[in-house]
Amino acid sequence: MKAFRLDELEAERAANDGAYLQFLRERNMSVGLYALDAGTSDPQKPHEQDEVYFVVSGRAAITVGLETTQVARGSVVYVPAGVAHKFHHISEDLRVLVVFSPPES
Repeated sequence: MKAFRLDELEAERAANDGAYLQFLRERNMSVGLYALDAGTSDPQKPHEQDEVYFVVSGRAAITVGLETTQVARGSVVYVPAGVAHKFHHISEDLRVLVVFSPPES
């Protein structure tokens, strides 16, 4: 078993001065914590893997392909591999668990 605490993951991510911290990598998936502060922009480009986002905290909009929706704590969004997507209009610091399948390269 591997178990994680969000507060510890957030502290590790912040200490490494990065927006993304991969904390689990297995044969068929990887999981990370993604952070975007209010008012910032999301530099993502399409990934080669399917993704699931689970919003832990914050508020923003996300556009996936041509569709846009509002997200907040508890939102879950699926993004197919190769599809353009970005968080935007980030009104509260956003913290998101990201599951990649297969694992992110």
